[in-house]
Order: sequence, then structure tokens, then C-alpha cells
Amino acid sequence: MLLRLVAAECYKLVKRPRSYIGLAAITVIIMVIQMALYADGKRYWDFLTQSLSRSFEITGLDFNGNMVGFIILQTLIIQMPLLVALISGDIISGEVQTGTLRMMLTRPVSRSQIIAAKFIASELYVLLLIVWMGILAWLGSVWMFGSGDIVVLKSEELVIIRNAETTMRFLQAFIAAFLGLSVINGFAFLLSAFSENSITPIVAGMSTIMLFTIIGTFDLPIFDAIKPWLFTTHTVIWRNFFDSVPDWNFIAQSLWVLLIYMAFFYFVALWRFKTKDFTL
Repeated sequence: MLLRLVAAECYKLVKRPRSYIGLAAITVIIMVIQMALYADGKRYWDFLTQSLSRSFEITGLDFNGNMVGFIILQTLIIQMPLLVALISGDIISGEVQTGTLRMMLTRPVSRSQIIAAKFIASELYVLLLIVWMGILAWLGSVWMFGSGDIVVLKSEELVIIRNAETTMRFLQAFIAAFLGLSVINGFAFLLSAFSENSITPIVAGMSTIMLFTIIGTFDLPIFDAIKPWLFTTHTVIWRNFFDSVPDWNFIAQSLWVLLIYMAFFYFVALWRFKTKDFTL
């Protein structure tokens, strides 16, 4: 029964025009960046390395698809939580508003199965976004520019990841990014369970994510005390896989925090859905 419910929820997502906004946005952004770098990538690379060229002679590091994939990943992953919230914030509240959820509750299925099916369907949508981004941003860039070493410019160091390590680094980063977006999905899903219209949870989810992200960018003592408790602090853990030597203890700690947040959001949404009165 659960599989049939999941299939039905996936069919609903396929039929919604809103579901294609995220895929279309990802496609357009990636293609624009790739075309721009294909036309002027050498100048962009020279701009990135001009400060280092004054002190070091850089040889054997050419602009390549792995670098382009990393650049796109850094650029696009900031916008993807908003695309996830656009779908997850509507998945329950939208059906409450239209009245179709009350019809579903007349069927011989439990509310736990319904909420599980909706959450699994939303997670499959998040997975689709990540896979599509990986195919276009990474594999597409390698096809266009060729493979090579990744150069990560940081404020305190220059990290060079050899071509032989890039596949594993990207796969690990995509898995971590999926888990981070799953927490965003869970948060918007929770807001959707508490709302009776489709706009409120979407706007509230996007606004909260933007607020937490802004707090994370400021190095102020009052914000430093808050940052460890914000789930957005841990959703960017994928970046640590592109360190020279990843701090596995820190990565594992952040991944556990993300899992705890995701479970908390889901079970609160489940409690709300099971106790909510849909008869009005």
C-alpha cells in the first residue's frame, strides 16, 4: 500500500507545473555558466590566480571540467534550498487548500502512511534535483572542458585535489548535499503540515532559510553562539570534502546533526498531521 501511495504522490508531482521550475532553473543556470566559462574561462582562471602568480609560478594547472563543476556547485547550491522549499512547502497544505486531502483520508489507509508517502515523494524530488545537477554541472563540464586537477582557493590556503581523487570527492559532496537539502525539505514539509494554504509555508520556509544563511555569513560574537544550532550551518558540509585532508570527525558530527534535524522535522510533521482536524 505504501508503494502505491508513493507512486500516486510522485504522479501528483509530475503533473504539477511547479515541479519543473527547479529542474528548469538548474538547467538554465548551469548552461549559462558553462557557456560563459567556455567563451572566457582562460581570463577567469587568470583572474583567480593573479594574486598567486606574483609570488609563485603556477604550471601544469589548466582550466578544466572538474574546476567548472566545483564552481557551479558552489554557485548553485545556495539557490537549491529555495527550489526545494517551493515544492515541499506545498505538498500537504496545497491539498488541504484544494480539499483533495480530505478525500484521501476517506480511503482505508492510515495517516502515518499518507505522511510517509508524501515525505518519500518529496525526498525523491530532492534526489532528482541533485542527480540532475550532478549530470549537468560535473559530468557535462568534464565532457565540455576535459578532466583535470581541482584548485580550491581559500582565504588561508591553496588546495589542489588531483584528478584521480575528484570522482570520489564529488560523489561524497553530492551525498552530503543531498542530506543537507533533505533537511531543508523536512523543514518546509513541517511548515506545510501546520498550514492550510500553499503560500504561507513556502514564503515562511524561504524567509527562514535566507535569514539563517545571512546569520551564517556574519562573523559577530552574538551570531557565533547561534550558528552551531542552525541547520543551515551544517547543510554546507559538502564543502569540507574539497579540503586538502577532510576533517572526518567534523564531517561525521555535522552529518549526525542533519539526520537529527531531519528526523525531528518529520516526526513533528507526523504528529501534527495525525492530530489535525480536516473535517472543516
